[in-house]
Amino acid sequence: MRTRPTLSWTPDEDLPPGTTDPEAVVDVLGTGGVLVLSGAGLSTESGIPDYRGEGGSLSRHTPMTFQDFTADARARRRYWARGHLGWRTFGRARPNAGHRAVAAFGRHGLLSGVITQNVDGLHQAAGSEGVVELHGSLDRVVCLSCGARSPRRELAARLAQANAGFAPVPAGINPDGDADLTDEQVGDFRVVPCTVCGGILKPDVVFFGETVPPQRVEHCRRLVREATSLLVLGSSLTVMSGLRFVRQAAGSGKPVVIVNRDPTRGDRHALTRVALPLGAALTTVADRLDVSLDGPPAN
Repeated sequence: MRTRPTLSWTPDEDLPPGTTDPEAVVDVLGTGGVLVLSGAGLSTESGIPDYRGEGGSLSRHTPMTFQDFTADARARRRYWARGHLGWRTFGRARPNAGHRAVAAFGRHGLLSGVITQNVDGLHQAAGSEGVVELHGSLDRVVCLSCGARSPRRELAARLAQANAGFAPVPAGINPDGDADLTDEQVGDFRVVPCTVCGGILKPDVVFFGETVPPQRVEHCRRLVREATSLLVLGSSLTVMSGLRFVRQAAGSGKPVVIVNRDPTRGDRHALTRVALPLGAALTTVADRLDVSLDGPPAN
């Protein structure tokens, strides 16, 4: 089953519009045991674009699929050329108020866990612990032949050495770390192999068309079962990899609250959708709960 296809989806017209009052978020967090499910919208205020929000990259960019990456050496050259530049942007990104709020809620014992669909590592950089990276992380690389994993920074250094002077100006950066380059800009970019076996290297992320590892999915399902409620932050829930946990929570009678400026595919299963920017909404929630974003952990 393809768990990360690019889907066409039309918002439910019979659902009420989102509210601008974050009190529902305050209510669920106040009871504790909240499981957070975050998406690309949480990282837009850190300079990493969304896929489907206003100005989302899907309007100009088709994400790499697993099938294309594994079957076509030219596709891999394009990906690594673009990814080499995109990684620099990801490396400079810093957690925003939304990430810091989630970390603060965790420190104060209000969360049961965090599942993120993002691959940018910003939850961990903000101080969140035990984050489940549903789609993997761009800061790791895996060999498709021997399975060896290595830090992305090591590959970045090897690619820089193999492609001295490679510095085209991209048209934009995408949530998957892929920079927008033309074929002419990619040119004869050199891809380097695995240092262990000479195999094909791939970022340790779940590409579109690839399946999320079953054990990771089951771990997330267990977290949903153990949570008292589900708080969705910045995800359109257009792909099933995240939507299934919303359906699971709602199906078992657990409250689902979504914070996303635009309608989502999960709105039908939620108590409400708070249509506010993530940073502002979560900062307001933290204030109402007397949670300091930068303070020490609660006693």
